[in-house]
Amino acid sequence: MSLPSKALIGMVHVGALPGTPHARQSLDELTRQAVAEARVLMDAGFDGLIVENMHDRPYVNAPHGPEITAAMTRVCLAVREVVRDRVMGVQVLSRGEREALSVALASGAHFVRCEGYVFAHVADEGVLAEAAAGPLLRYRRAIGAEHIQVIADLQKKHASHAITADISLTEACQAAEFFSADGVIVTGTATGHPADPAHLAEVRAATKLPVLVGSGVTPPLVAPYLQHADALIVGSWIKAGGVWSSPVDPARCRELVAARPR
Repeated sequence: MSLPSKALIGMVHVGALPGTPHARQSLDELTRQAVAEARVLMDAGFDGLIVENMHDRPYVNAPHGPEITAAMTRVCLAVREVVRDRVMGVQVLSRGEREALSVALASGAHFVRCEGYVFAHVADEGVLAEAAAGPLLRYRRAIGAEHIQVIADLQKKHASHAITADISLTEACQAAEFFSADGVIVTGTATGHPADPAHLAEVRAATKLPVLVGSGVTPPLVAPYLQHADALIVGSWIKAGGVWSSPVDPARCRELVAARPR
C-alpha cells in the first residue's frame, strides 16, 4: 500500500516493553493501551499510524532481544485490526530496522521507519557507524518482505551531524534515493521540534520520492508543510498537553485533522 496523498500519520508509542528500564505493565496492558490509542487516531480521521517503542529509553543499538520483537509483533497484530484498510508502519528503536521489518511482515504492516539509512550518525545512544540500507534491503529480500516500504530519515533526531556536515540535505536525499529508499523524512533536531520549512523545500526539489515531515507538526504548520510534503507524522502535539509520553488526546487529534487543507 502506498501512502495516501497529504496523509496524516499518528504515532502510537507503546509503553515500555519487557526487559527495558521503565517496564511496569504486562503485555496484555500494553496491547490494550496501544489498541485504545490507535482507535482514537482512526476515529479522528488519521490516514494511518506508526507503532513505535519510544518508551524503551534509554535506547540501545540493535540487535535487540527476541522479547522486543515478540512483544512488538503481538501489539502490532492487535493494532492492525483497528487500522483495517489504512496504512500502518513500525519503528523499533534504536537501529532496529531489521526487527521492525520482521514485525511488519508478521503483522501485515505496510512500511518501516529507518533512522540510519544512509551515512553514519553520532546519536545520544551511541555511534551509528554503518548505514542500514545495504544490509536491510538484503534482509528484506531474504525474508520475502519486498512489499514493505522503507521510509528513511535523512538526518536522525537527537544526533550530531558534524561528521557529515559537508553533505547537504540534497546530497543525503539523493544518496537515499540511489540506495532504493521508498520515501524520505525531514525532521527537526529533536522530538517535537519543527522541521525547517527551507529544509523541506530543498528535499522536495531534490527527489520524486514521497517526502514526509517527521517531527514538530502542529495545526498552524499542517497547511504550510503540505505545500511540499506528501505526509506528516505526528507524535507529540496529539498527546495530552503536547507531551509525547502522555496519552493520545482525542480533541487535539480532531483539531489537527481539521487543520488539513480541503
